[in-house]
Amino acid sequence: MTGQSSYVRWFSDLRLKDVPLVGGKNASLGELYSTLAAQGVRVPQGFALTAEAYREALTAADAWGELRLLLSGFDHRDLEALAARAAKARQIIYRATGGSGLREHIAAAYRALEGDYGKNVAVAVRSSATAEDLPTASFAGQHDSFLNVHGEAALFEACRRCFASIFTDRGIVYRIDNGFDHFKVALSVGVVKMVS
Repeated sequence: MTGQSSYVRWFSDLRLKDVPLVGGKNASLGELYSTLAAQGVRVPQGFALTAEAYREALTAADAWGELRLLLSGFDHRDLEALAARAAKARQIIYRATGGSGLREHIAAAYRALEGDYGKNVAVAVRSSATAEDLPTASFAGQHDSFLNVHGEAALFEACRRCFASIFTDRGIVYRIDNGFDHFKVALSVGVVKMVS
């Protein structure tokens, strides 16, 4: 499966150079798929929802200003304020990623995976930040992933929750403590067949 869009990129089309597009995890999966599959190693196929999909969804929902206001000017060591702001930020992202365009891209890509692996194939839905695994910081464990997801509706829900997890409490604190701008880091979502 190949083919590119601004929202979906297949692992077979991704390489390590694509970190700004799909984050470190998805770029690495693409590199592994491309390198090992050609050598006969069975690597599950999958696709990434790009950071562009995330950015465009937030732009279309006019969410950037609301997020900037929400995440500025508070003490992130105040756990009650942090939890309330993080929950509100996740709601904003979840709402923004609920559009029909993104839903259609996810459904079409999932149907293509079903064509290779069978109806209702189980997938893992993994977060992949565009600032992952830098020499001075690692975002491992800061964002959410979901396993054994079946069907288009459940996949769409898991992808939205994955996008929203860019604003987990721990993710916000980690970015602040390590000097990362919340709005220069984007999230890509990887969808890969579960290994059985």
